[in-house]
Amino acid sequence: MNQQYIMRLLTGMASLGIALGAATAQATPESDRQEFIKHYTTKYPNVKLEDYVYGALAFDADSKAQYDAIMEFPPYESQVENGRKMWETPFKNGKKYADCLPNGGKQIAGNYPMFDEAKGKVVTLQDAINDCRTANGEEAYKGGDMKTMGTLTSYMRTLSDGMLMNIKVEGPKATAAYEDGKKSYFQRKGQLNFACSSCHVQNAGTRLRSELISPTVGQTVHWPVFRGGDNLVTLQQRYQGCYSQVRAVPPPQGGTIMNNLEYFHSALSNGLPMKASVFRK
Repeated sequence: MNQQYIMRLLTGMASLGIALGAATAQATPESDRQEFIKHYTTKYPNVKLEDYVYGALAFDADSKAQYDAIMEFPPYESQVENGRKMWETPFKNGKKYADCLPNGGKQIAGNYPMFDEAKGKVVTLQDAINDCRTANGEEAYKGGDMKTMGTLTSYMRTLSDGMLMNIKVEGPKATAAYEDGKKSYFQRKGQLNFACSSCHVQNAGTRLRSELISPTVGQTVHWPVFRGGDNLVTLQQRYQGCYSQVRAVPPPQGGTIMNNLEYFHSALSNGLPMKASVFRK
């Protein structure tokens, strides 16, 4: 993404109070994705696009080597195993998750979030899991409960390991949700007046204190992640953490703002393979 493109985005925020100006209103999800890729590959010509699935590790060979060594004996295997047991445990009516999810739940996670025309909104993988539960007479899980939804999702994502991200934005309502997510991504917020793009577009590959900042492209292929061992963190939890760090009030997980943000964010990684599960510091 060149500087002129970024300035058009930021100018639109300042003048209209939204994330995008008139000059970018007609941009398509694919043209957005290509602009992001162009920005990163121009700035870091020696980093292969396929390595962006490793996040900030793509910019540091030593950190990547340490990660590879850790992943020989992942410190979170017991958590994923707990998720497998949850996945295979029948509901009270005898059915299982595989009975009510497309393709038995395999090779589908890369399609989420998706826009559900019948519901008129974006639905996440967690929403699909809860729809399955309630359709079979079970209570819905809370999205932020790592012992239930988080653990189950961490296993379910492994069933789509290697699947290419394939987020579809089709039709005016889906496009509106995508644009709303884009607005959230580029809109400055909080007392520190930062946007998601402030770090992950303009400053990707640089260091914030001791940590390298990851690029937007490739970020969504590896969530949820295990941090510091078996501490599970979902993507929307990470969004909330970023809101708090810039001293803004985080929107609730699973709400329209968060789901639309994840929709836009995920579409930028279309064509990259999913990696589950992963470990981060």
